Amino acid sequence: MTQDAQRYADQDAKTVLITGASSGIGAATARRLAADGHTVFLGARRTSRLAELVEEITRGGGSAAFRRLDVTDAADTVAFVETARAAYGRVDVLVNNAGVMPLSRLDALRTDDWDHMIDVNVRGVLHGIAAALPVMREQGSGHIVNIASVGAYEVSPTAAVYCATKFAVRAISEGLRQESGGSVRVTVVSPGVTESELADHLTDPLAREAMRTYRAVALPAAAVAAAVAHAVGQPPQVDVNEIVVRPAVTPAAGVRQADV
Repeated sequence: MTQDAQRYADQDAKTVLITGASSGIGAATARRLAADGHTVFLGARRTSRLAELVEEITRGGGSAAFRRLDVTDAADTVAFVETARAAYGRVDVLVNNAGVMPLSRLDALRTDDWDHMIDVNVRGVLHGIAAALPVMREQGSGHIVNIASVGAYEVSPTAAVYCATKFAVRAISEGLRQESGGSVRVTVVSPGVTESELADHLTDPLAREAMRTYRAVALPAAAVAAAVAHAVGQPPQVDVNEIVVRPAVTPAAGVRQADV
């Protein structure tokens, strides 16, 4: 059990739903929150990865289950949340982590990539909120954690659309916080350069070359998971609204960290 789990041992364990949980930040968050004593319910399209992760967590004494999830499908996202509620009776935390990052310059006109980022990074978050918020309202409590990026605060070449989606996540989160009146806690976690698979599928040559420099120094995904765990582990009267976490070592001069 982690130190955070011991610190908040007087609190009941939470049921935590995590999207995009098959790798990277999502998988690391699942491991960390399960180690803190929470029950994690994992969603992603790659079910073989989810099955391996659930087996790893349960073998270590944690509580975990999964369901295939496509966050671009609103009905599928509702079914994901309802499956968790049917199994555990509550939905205490939703971590909207699923995201894609096919970077390119705007003049490359990769409009399909733009649409894909909007569908996953923005609509996916909205679908998660739309599915979980009524459940949390009915319960009288809940916590929505949205994974954004330092790209929610700055823009860099090849990342204009990606950053726009993360600006949107930050704006949506702030609107939800103001509207919730404190009954539902809202947290945005914005990582800098982080070890993940997001950059592995870049096809644009300029973006791929820039990424080699960007990723010279990167956070381990566990560091971002620790930020999520910090927000989730606070007492009910404490709402951690924004966390920005970057590598302590600055990348090459002139390189900006609009990358997760």
